[in-house]
Amino acid sequence: MLLDEIPSLDLADFLSGEAGRKAKFVQDLGAAFNTIGFVAIKGHGLSNDFTKKLYSDVEQFFQSPDSLKQTYEIEGIAGQRGYIGKRKETAKGFKVPDLKEFYHVGQPHKEDGDSVWSEYPANVFPAEYPDFEKNTVEAYQTLEKAGKALLQAIALYLELPQDYFESRVKNGNSILRAIHYFPILDPDSLPEGAVRAAAHGDINLITLLMGASAEGLEVLRMDGKWIPITALPDQVVVNVGDMLDRLTNHKLKSTIHRVVNPPREKMGTSRYSIPFFMHPRSEMDLTCLPSCVSTEYPKIYTDMTAGAFLNERLIELGLKKA
Repeated sequence: MLLDEIPSLDLADFLSGEAGRKAKFVQDLGAAFNTIGFVAIKGHGLSNDFTKKLYSDVEQFFQSPDSLKQTYEIEGIAGQRGYIGKRKETAKGFKVPDLKEFYHVGQPHKEDGDSVWSEYPANVFPAEYPDFEKNTVEAYQTLEKAGKALLQAIALYLELPQDYFESRVKNGNSILRAIHYFPILDPDSLPEGAVRAAAHGDINLITLLMGASAEGLEVLRMDGKWIPITALPDQVVVNVGDMLDRLTNHKLKSTIHRVVNPPREKMGTSRYSIPFFMHPRSEMDLTCLPSCVSTEYPKIYTDMTAGAFLNERLIELGLKKA
């Protein structure tokens, strides 16, 4: 069945402790990821008031002068922390950069003796906006917790132990990305094919997207039709990324999506969006699960670690030199 809108689920059902509600959530989540690849989730732990405040902080930063923003652009780390300037990222397979700028917050450092910390650049935050750090870190930790619960449900759907992903995502290389799709003041001067975000799949395991400030997100359905997606204020939109697609041999589908340019009369307006990209540790083995490979569904991906796959994609996106 082809869906015209994404299914809505409540994470509270999975966390309820009631076997029936939990089992139904697992099956409904799996079915959504098998068909359209996106689901709208409530019960994720972010209040509407907090979300509004976070968006306000992000907007303040992006409205500041380019000269200030660029002081938080860090050379040599492939855009993994801090500010990434306008037209720096190009979707895989496209020649024209996306019409956006963004800011990356990574895993807050913990003194727990984990060897993984040596791999991650330190976070950087704009000193001019102290709430930016406080609220982006809180959003990061809240969405990471929700993401871990969703991965438990995904593990059960795949008939794996519920805690299959736990050790693989502990102190994982996840990223909170605050995005500003800046106003297009002279639409006629845009290069051909320039859009806010060209069609792409996400790199990671799953993405949790807080409701954006404006319309524009579209999902490619299996029949080739683009479906517009808008989350309700109390929902986050969750989709499968390429790493989970690889692990499950395309049983759970990384959905192609894009952000289209607004109608001409709205070209001069900004759009803000804050996705949380849930990544595992770099050593996670993305070799297809044996249970997802059969004579009917032969293995389609080469064996690779999450770190090697991320490196490959950062080069393809133009954020890292080969």
